[in-house]
Amino acid sequence: MEKTDGFGEELADFVRRVAELKAARSVTGEDLPTVLDAAIFELDHVADQLWPWYERLSSAGLPRTASADRQDQHLLRAVFQQLPLPVALVDREAVVRRLNLAATAFTGVRSGYATGRPLSGLLAHADRAAFRSQAAAVARGEGDRSLTVHLQQHPSAPVHATLTAVRPSGEPHPTVLVVMQPGALGALEPPTRPAPQATRVPDLAETTRHATLMDLLDEMTTVLLTAPRGDRESVLRRAARVLHGGFADWVIADATASPMTRTAVLAPSSEEATALAAQDPAACPLVTETTRTGSASLQVRPEDPDAFGRDPQGAPVLVQANVTSLLCVPLAAGGTVRGTLTLFRCGARPPFSMAEAKALDTMSRHISLAATEAP
Repeated sequence: MEKTDGFGEELADFVRRVAELKAARSVTGEDLPTVLDAAIFELDHVADQLWPWYERLSSAGLPRTASADRQDQHLLRAVFQQLPLPVALVDREAVVRRLNLAATAFTGVRSGYATGRPLSGLLAHADRAAFRSQAAAVARGEGDRSLTVHLQQHPSAPVHATLTAVRPSGEPHPTVLVVMQPGALGALEPPTRPAPQATRVPDLAETTRHATLMDLLDEMTTVLLTAPRGDRESVLRRAARVLHGGFADWVIADATASPMTRTAVLAPSSEEATALAAQDPAACPLVTETTRTGSASLQVRPEDPDAFGRDPQGAPVLVQANVTSLLCVPLAAGGTVRGTLTLFRCGARPPFSMAEAKALDTMSRHISLAATEAP
């Protein structure tokens, strides 16, 4: 820093002397040789002293201006976003800091949603611990790592993840750069971009989802109107059958009166349903918490594998069923929670949305009224 300051002072002195020499151009012919000698001396000083000094400072790295740093940052951000490979920046705890366009298309998760959440939450439960461990090792400076993982939405397709440490300027800790590639190592298609407004075809997907939700509400209303009033188990079973299949892969109904009992389990297979029917609802943290608080719970890519307890073989239910999103709503009557409905979606199926959670909350109130004893 002292050498840089000294160079700046010398350069400032040189500029001042040059200004004085320019002012001396009006001298008489007798004094002009003296001025010319002084100008030649200054040029020699630049060639022999200032220029070598500048080269030494350049090779050592001159301090960059704030403007140059900003330009480089903008360039790096643009390069990061336009990379054709899915790339993420995470911290030592695998929390996402940035996700590029290819990564959002590859994972199906928007950058704004992923930022601030663990990248491991997008992976299958079995891969999460290993990924977090490798990310922490890379952040500690133990070298680059590579491992094969599986996205929770596509568990059958392996993904090669390569992790390397980068050290952004001005930050105390390294950041981990994660590059993801499909297991087949085939060429990735660039992320699709929206068509120009003039040629964009109207997207009817949202209207279709809304119409499907309205049909579900109508079907639930019809079933509840024809169910025997006050027969709690019959009402819960009928409601579970309406929700199973088209709306959820799993539907579990529990009566929370002491002692808690499992009323209905509808699963992708009868074997899975029988296994979960034997589970004690009191051993399910999600069910007991919903009963205690009376509040619905919506979880997308649930982080805690034990949130719904374990099956009779001791395996976490959410891991065994490959649950990618879940809804748990209370069935309350007279201010008291008398039961819960828990719904799972698995594999590549789209997660539950806020609109679907709101619709199920409305249906839960109707189910509670139908299951209440007639006065």
